[in-house]
Amino acid sequence: MNEFKPFEQPSKTKVAIVAGGRVEAVPLDLDVYVGVDAGCLFLLEQGLELSLAVGDFDSVEPEEFQSIQSAAHELRTSVAEKNDTDLELAIKEVLAGWPQAEILIFGAFGGRLDHHLASVFLPSDPEIAPFMSQLCLMDQQNYLCYRPAGRHTILPIAGYTYVAFMPVEGASIQIEGAKYPLNQTNYFKKAIYGSNEFINQPITLTLDRGYALIIYSKDGK
Repeated sequence: MNEFKPFEQPSKTKVAIVAGGRVEAVPLDLDVYVGVDAGCLFLLEQGLELSLAVGDFDSVEPEEFQSIQSAAHELRTSVAEKNDTDLELAIKEVLAGWPQAEILIFGAFGGRLDHHLASVFLPSDPEIAPFMSQLCLMDQQNYLCYRPAGRHTILPIAGYTYVAFMPVEGASIQIEGAKYPLNQTNYFKKAIYGSNEFINQPITLTLDRGYALIIYSKDGK
């Protein structure tokens, strides 16, 4: 069975956005690296080029901000009191510069729960929603992506044991080809349909409205 590889269209710009949460590592072969607030420091520590730095930088020391300011090719500062999170601002900046980009986001999980949930539900922002299929969020155990209303083929990602589906905005979904299918014969309403698995074939996901979170995961060591 063919396995899904992130950024499987090489012609598109590949962007890493590193936020201020827990980050273990990022790929070293992407085209653009963007830091969000303290996430900039991680990129600098790894010796990666800081193409863009975004944030109010309230979580870094003055001398650290000076280092970010010196290293960043472009700097976008924001005030602390605003409608968007710093991550949302960074995504919008990336999409303004690279509207077709495939965006892999690190450091979005952990930390404050409100920031964590804002990251999980990024497509609830109407400016980000049209680009939801271009976004992926990742940490050591989880890989999160989005699909809008419609019918989608979902392929496995190497190394991840489980896949879960979370319909949003009142959507009803069907899951076919999985270990645990969900269709008209066995449908039940739930906030998230977790701990599903691939069975040597793609999964077909259908949703009638809104969008769905697709969460690949594996057990921690």
